[in-house]
Amino acid sequence: MRDGLRIAIQKKGRLADGSIKLLEQAGLGIFRNPGALTCRARGLPIELLFVRDDDIASLVAKGVCDLGIAGENVLQEEALENADICELETVRALGFSYCTLKLAAAKDGDIRNLKDLSGKRIATSYPQILGKFLAEQNIKAECVTLKGAVEIAPALEMADAICDLVSSGATLAANGLVDFATVMQSEALLVRSNTKWDAKREALLARLLRRMDGVIASRATKYIMLNAPKNAVEEITALLPGADAPTIMPLAGKDDQVAVHAVCRETIFWDTLEQLEQRGAHAILVLPIEKMMG
Repeated sequence: MRDGLRIAIQKKGRLADGSIKLLEQAGLGIFRNPGALTCRARGLPIELLFVRDDDIASLVAKGVCDLGIAGENVLQEEALENADICELETVRALGFSYCTLKLAAAKDGDIRNLKDLSGKRIATSYPQILGKFLAEQNIKAECVTLKGAVEIAPALEMADAICDLVSSGATLAANGLVDFATVMQSEALLVRSNTKWDAKREALLARLLRRMDGVIASRATKYIMLNAPKNAVEEITALLPGADAPTIMPLAGKDDQVAVHAVCRETIFWDTLEQLEQRGAHAILVLPIEKMMG
């Protein structure tokens, strides 16, 4: 039996970068030799395996790896094709590597909505997800499976429309395409197999998750400090978005002023700062939080 946990992550790309960043923020030291496909992390007994993103689900399902970090889109495509992967358990949504699987067609063409897809050919790298979506919408269309360069399929007359991942939409625009429907939203997920682990590995996972949760929570959390008139404290603290009970401290030499410190779990916009200032707050500082616990 392995000592510690083995985690499969993408070998290279945006998902790989986000995975490594999250693990490092969770306290793991990751020093990977160029070209190496495995790496023993420092800080916790965890080994990383660097693989193709479409191999992650099967490696976890077969027990080669204990955990995997993969895109929801890839996991769902694999699960629809392989019954074993349906058994994977989603441990956490990780809040990065967001993307959207969308349907798109020629900007100057005659496909404008889902009904227009009836009897058409749709190029995609996600035939299982697309097929399921079309069945749910009661649309009969042909899926043309491509491994890449999906956007060029209409120009080559290989397809009438496409179903592909979209972020900014720049690639669609560059190929004269416009999206008209969303098939699914996706983000990075941490998954595990449903096999029973020993207590030591379960405890290690719980420890890792607690750290990850702290990192994820800190992304949308800010530490705000300000000075305020005593008689306006209640009104000012009511404006702090998602704040826990703030810390109120006296200001030296100013009996009518206090310092207010608070952890805000929602985004602080400029208009919030302006409203605070209008109510007498001053010396306002908004700081990022790197880690949280408890």
